[in-house]
Amino acid sequence: MNRWLFVILVLITTSLMGSSFAVGKVGLHYISPLLLVGVRFTLAGILMTVSVIKRDHPKTLDVWLKIALIGFLQTGGVMGCIFISLRTITASESSILTFMNPLLVIILGTLFTGARYRVLQWGGVVLGFLGVFVTLGFHLHLGFGTWLAFLGAVSWALATLLIKRWGALMDTWVLTAYQMLFGGILLLVAGVTIEHPFLVVNGTSIAIELWLAIMASVVQFAIWFYLLQQGDAGKTSAFLFLAPFFGVISGWLLLGERITWGVIVGGIFIFLGIFLVNWPEPKLR
Repeated sequence: MNRWLFVILVLITTSLMGSSFAVGKVGLHYISPLLLVGVRFTLAGILMTVSVIKRDHPKTLDVWLKIALIGFLQTGGVMGCIFISLRTITASESSILTFMNPLLVIILGTLFTGARYRVLQWGGVVLGFLGVFVTLGFHLHLGFGTWLAFLGAVSWALATLLIKRWGALMDTWVLTAYQMLFGGILLLVAGVTIEHPFLVVNGTSIAIELWLAIMASVVQFAIWFYLLQQGDAGKTSAFLFLAPFFGVISGWLLLGERITWGVIVGGIFIFLGIFLVNWPEPKLR
């Protein structure tokens, strides 16, 4: 892939990821957490399913079950954990824990898939992870919401590895559509059964759902899955460190949150971490 195209796609998808925390936080004033993400991803899944109806679909039950498992982890697990956690912890705290994903991808990839990463790459991941903490001010409190957000990160890491392993078996757009639809239906059912649902319908709540469903779901997931299939899962996932940085910016723009010196210093750490993780291996002469 062209380097500049890769950079542009990374910036688009991570900025959409980051903005969804602030937008979602606003949305919780109008709709309960699981119902919000259930409507979001069911709508996104339907829109995507219609758009991919003429593309090649899986021919075997085994592949459909793989898509369903990815949907359970990537949409159901990650988004359910994030939006429930937002009820008890801040958007910044939720984002920092969720975006531990790159570190977990490398750890789980090393343990279960035999992937090997160099010391320099490990150092880059740790540096980027530290940068996220600095950016968000080191404010974390152990509690139910904290553990939920961390569980979301684990779910995302597992989905990332499965997408890399199984992604070649299916069309990227078909995978994106049906994993969102399966996960969205699961969240929608959970939203009307295991929580006390509420919904306020007005212009703001409709705009939030449409933004989250189209831009922060359809567009963002399609780009992200495409990038995962084009390169190493660990290296590509390292760019997720940009998402909470964009989350702080969107929090400033949408919620009036103050940008501190930690954002600037943390941003430098994040970019250095990404640079180290993606440092090319020396060529043998």
